[in-house]
Amino acid sequence: MEFLSINPYNGEQVGQYTALTSNELDISLDKSAEAFKTWSRQPLSYRTELIKKAGEVLRENVEEYAQMITSEMGKPISESRAEVNKCAWVCDYYAENAEVFLKPEIIKTDAEQSFVRHDPIGTVFAVMPWNFPFWQVFRFAAPTLTAGNTGLLKHAPNVFGCAKIIEDVFTKAGYPEGVFQNLIVHHDQTEKIIAHDAVKAVTLTGSEMAGSAVAQLAGKYIKKSLLELGGNNSFIVLEDADIDKAVKTAVTARMLNCGQSCIAAKRFILLESVHDEFVEKFTKAVKELKAGDTKNDSTQVGPLARKDLADQLNRQVKESISQGATLLLGGKQDNCYYEPTILGNVKPGMTAFDEETFGPLAAIIKAKSVDEAFSLSEQSKFGLGVSVFTRDTAKAIEYASRVSDGAFFVNELVKSDPRLPFGGTKRSGYGRELAKDGMMEFVNKKVVYVKS
Repeated sequence: MEFLSINPYNGEQVGQYTALTSNELDISLDKSAEAFKTWSRQPLSYRTELIKKAGEVLRENVEEYAQMITSEMGKPISESRAEVNKCAWVCDYYAENAEVFLKPEIIKTDAEQSFVRHDPIGTVFAVMPWNFPFWQVFRFAAPTLTAGNTGLLKHAPNVFGCAKIIEDVFTKAGYPEGVFQNLIVHHDQTEKIIAHDAVKAVTLTGSEMAGSAVAQLAGKYIKKSLLELGGNNSFIVLEDADIDKAVKTAVTARMLNCGQSCIAAKRFILLESVHDEFVEKFTKAVKELKAGDTKNDSTQVGPLARKDLADQLNRQVKESISQGATLLLGGKQDNCYYEPTILGNVKPGMTAFDEETFGPLAAIIKAKSVDEAFSLSEQSKFGLGVSVFTRDTAKAIEYASRVSDGAFFVNELVKSDPRLPFGGTKRSGYGRELAKDGMMEFVNKKVVYVKS
């Protein structure tokens, strides 16, 4: 089977990749198991040295790697550079903190000694998405490999060039053969991989449908799973908010990566008293975004990664308008490109309210009170994060208890940070990545009890 990588901006072929044969896949799986035997016994100092080196490789090649991201999935080049540098940051973070995270936890009992070790579990299989083709992989790989596990990557087919480069990063950093492998495979090989004895866990970042399918397979073979799925984040603007600050943040929160992010702000819930001012200023700011060639530094908005994604967004916009939403800006599609779009008068039951919209579409929702604003926010099957804008930060912290999502940001967009755990609730998945929590997901918390 052949996979083609197509630049969504100009339609040109970026690369062509041949799927592994069944026998080649068997060899890769066995190689991962063999590599684990040696890698897991290496001193932690050696593993932290290598992940730090991986960060150096990323920084040394940031322009080359950013060009591949932009070519394969259409991200503006400035954002692609930022993505590569963020990957270097997560490598540094675990190089600096792994020793503290993995140290034995002493627990006083009636034993002479009793403590919990944090040992690696084996091979972890990662199914990763195209929207942040480097970052999603490194936030899995940095803690997982440093803990002593080996990793297998099945990336999205439209970013197999990025996947190949990522494997090369670990090779250049000096990782032993088999510790991290990129698998060029179709999704129909997923069960075979998960079923293999070497694979002890699977982590997936992707759609709700993909997550459900992988979770079922993990359950079938009694393997641990971690899911980072979709989101429909709300962006709540209260009466006392700094509107200019809220608008500036809102543009980034919705339009970064052309809106192709699970943690993007999608439902803008505005108190009535600030609604008109916010919408006027937000619309003006979105109009001023510069679209164009994604390899130009000045470009802020590019195409969606594939035409079917633009088609899906167009369907959602048209359905919402037919359901009573008002088109305030945009609404036009040109192949993979979709204009930054704003819909007003959006209500529960409309497509733009109920579904995750993966693209540059902002749904404007009016609330009569703070209570209604948080009630509207909670009317979602997803639970990744919520942003609240207000000058009363003490009161905002109290509002955190009203939110069931995995993150609550005050006067800031929801974003991932290596120092903070990241993950959602409800249909947004389960488990946590990043920080200490991300490293603990794939270790064996082994009790050691000593009595003479």
